[in-house]
Amino acid sequence: MIWIAVMKSKIVMSGEEVNRALVRISHEILERNHGAENLVFVGIITGGMPIAERLSRLIEEFEGIRPPVDALDISLYRDDLSSRSLLPTLRRTNLPRDINGKVVILVDDVLFTGRTVRAALDAIVDIGRPQYVQLAVLVDRGHRQLPIRADYVGKNIPTCLTEAVEVKLAEIDGEDLVAIVETE
Repeated sequence: MIWIAVMKSKIVMSGEEVNRALVRISHEILERNHGAENLVFVGIITGGMPIAERLSRLIEEFEGIRPPVDALDISLYRDDLSSRSLLPTLRRTNLPRDINGKVVILVDDVLFTGRTVRAALDAIVDIGRPQYVQLAVLVDRGHRQLPIRADYVGKNIPTCLTEAVEVKLAEIDGEDLVAIVETE
């Protein structure tokens, strides 16, 4: 007898809803920061990068200024590094040489426990001293373990700990959608 595990999933954001959320977030960023002149987007690899790129492009459409977008690999800053593989897979981090005095918009796809964001903040502080760091996420699913809150949220999606939030982005997966997947 062969047992096949079937995971239940429910789409909670369509591609159109993802796009609408990113347009709204880009307007909120512009409003809060009085324009785009001093902005730098930093996308946490992997899910944050395409979102950061899109936000930068949208801001260029609205303001005529395209803020730079840089990638951040937080692998060596994780607080669970010792419990992971001995040789973490490192990806290219590409931050501007000078983020001092800039408004850094840190971008990720899902905010969950807050540990990824904490690691990203540690990495940013090692690189320079921004004027502000603001956090933009597509999805906030709750269950924080650290006192971290997003400044810009595409959608708050209450979840159980037995669920996972799956974000698909066209740049990586060929389509945009957000789904809740039952993990047990």
